Amino acid sequence: MLPVLAVIIVWRTVKSLLMDDYDYEAWGYLSLPNGARITLNHWENIIGRSKASDVYMEYPTLSRSHAALIRDNKGRWQLYDLGSKSGVLLNGVPVRNRAPVKNGDILTMGGVELVFFTISHPEQAAIEHERKRPGKVVRPFGTLLFLMLFQVALGLQLCISMDAALPPAVPVSFVALIALTWLCYILTRTLRRVAFEVETLAFFLCSVGLAVTASAAPGDLYKQIGFILAGICLYFLIGWFLRDLGRAVKLRWPIAVAGLVLLAVNLLLSRSIFGAKNWLTIGGVTFQPSEFVKLAFVFAGAATLDRLFARRNLILFIAYSGICVMALAVMGDFGTALVFFVAYLTISFIRSGDLATVFLSIGGAGLAGFMAITLKAHVAERFATWGHVWQEVNGSGFQQTRTMMASASGGLFGVGAGNGWFKHIFAADTDMVFGMVSEELGLIVGVVVIFALLALAFNAVRAASTARSSFYVIGAGASAAILLFQMILNVFGSLDILPFTGVTLPFVSKGGSSLIACWGLLAFIKAIDTRKNASFVVRTPNNVSKKEQRLQEKQRPEEDDDDGEFDDFEPEFDDDDYDFSRDFDFGDVFDKDDE
Repeated sequence: MLPVLAVIIVWRTVKSLLMDDYDYEAWGYLSLPNGARITLNHWENIIGRSKASDVYMEYPTLSRSHAALIRDNKGRWQLYDLGSKSGVLLNGVPVRNRAPVKNGDILTMGGVELVFFTISHPEQAAIEHERKRPGKVVRPFGTLLFLMLFQVALGLQLCISMDAALPPAVPVSFVALIALTWLCYILTRTLRRVAFEVETLAFFLCSVGLAVTASAAPGDLYKQIGFILAGICLYFLIGWFLRDLGRAVKLRWPIAVAGLVLLAVNLLLSRSIFGAKNWLTIGGVTFQPSEFVKLAFVFAGAATLDRLFARRNLILFIAYSGICVMALAVMGDFGTALVFFVAYLTISFIRSGDLATVFLSIGGAGLAGFMAITLKAHVAERFATWGHVWQEVNGSGFQQTRTMMASASGGLFGVGAGNGWFKHIFAADTDMVFGMVSEELGLIVGVVVIFALLALAFNAVRAASTARSSFYVIGAGASAAILLFQMILNVFGSLDILPFTGVTLPFVSKGGSSLIACWGLLAFIKAIDTRKNASFVVRTPNNVSKKEQRLQEKQRPEEDDDDGEFDDFEPEFDDDDYDFSRDFDFGDVFDKDDE
């Protein structure tokens, strides 16, 4: 039953993600000279003749990326000149840096006049009413019933296999997991949110992980349930935090600095275990700080479009990434350092689109990796063993050869949860967990676990085109890259397809730090989903506060007293080659008080 139920759960979830439409939202319009209207589908819109632009206009007088029209989360719009050759005019006045835009303003770019119109709250509500709600094709309630059957079957199988030696923690922990699954679903429904795909995949993976803990270390079951609960709380906390984009942008660097402090404390106070100083004990609680630094790293890398214009932000992020990777290398945790590096490559490419920078970074990482192999004995040993584990069956290849034997002995359907022998091998429930899952639950369930993580990454990629802000796109992309690459390193490393790095399998490996951090990363993936009433992270027009409605109404023509105040925002210079990002922080205007 277990392989069949696992396939049904993941298939229904992926089908829901594939068949539901990711509709674009509407936040304003640009009226062309011929009377046609172009809808502004994002809070951040690049205007130009490049087909990659958000507002594509095939006028030869326009630059490829001519200007940007950006809305903050309070409904205020700003116009930026992106260094265009012909310049940008707002109501006939040149825009040197940026200028606030109101309803009915005339934007002139390359001789082309565009009229800007905002969408009022009633109009937004009407458009939102026409959008399709997710969950019509595949009901999340039905998928959760299959998930509950999977959880019950897992628990029963463990109870049967343990028989007289059954600790009460096994049935209690699975009942608790089922209760947490439905409580989370009820909470999202209470918040009037109907999509539950990413949460379903996470709970499916946690169910497999709980079975691994019950089989290998039943004494840790209560702690594992506590970790799942803590992860869910962090998931909703970060989701609430991301709900206000302005708040998230303001605090991204304080959070990033907190991550560096955590790494520094780890370097100073931790002890070396198996060649790596990646564990820290405070007040009797042992945890892995680098797992939580991943969240700070994603926050540091994510940025709104206006802040991407300033080169100093990218330079700061590159420096921050280098410090994190170097600190992890000094600790000897090269598996996590590699995960951070892949996240850096993902973020830097999404931010800049510059492949040259990516290849240069890869070259630098290759040199650093060579030095690590030379200087760190345990890293060199792992690379020396790679591809030759069967020559060191009782030596350096002990764990990987046993992982492959266990994976093969489980066959397609497994020997049954709790009935395997591989659980007695060191790190079977953490770094080598894929072998344990394949042995006890079967190769089918093991492959379905991989597809569940692939589905999370696919969801982030598919939803990127409809996201409101680049902040959400970068955050979700980096989170998906971290989860996906960890899965690749864990599975392929344990099977000797890649060098063994000792990273965990997201949501499945036993332990608290990784599990809680994975739930935190899941919030970023949820935040990119702008389907109607899909994500509690996204505030829909129907839920806009009265204060924000008043701000939107101030943009209407009858309240627009064009007194030229926006001229105060324009610096006095005419040099086209001037790097305005050097002196201006594009986020300052958005940080001002409403008045």
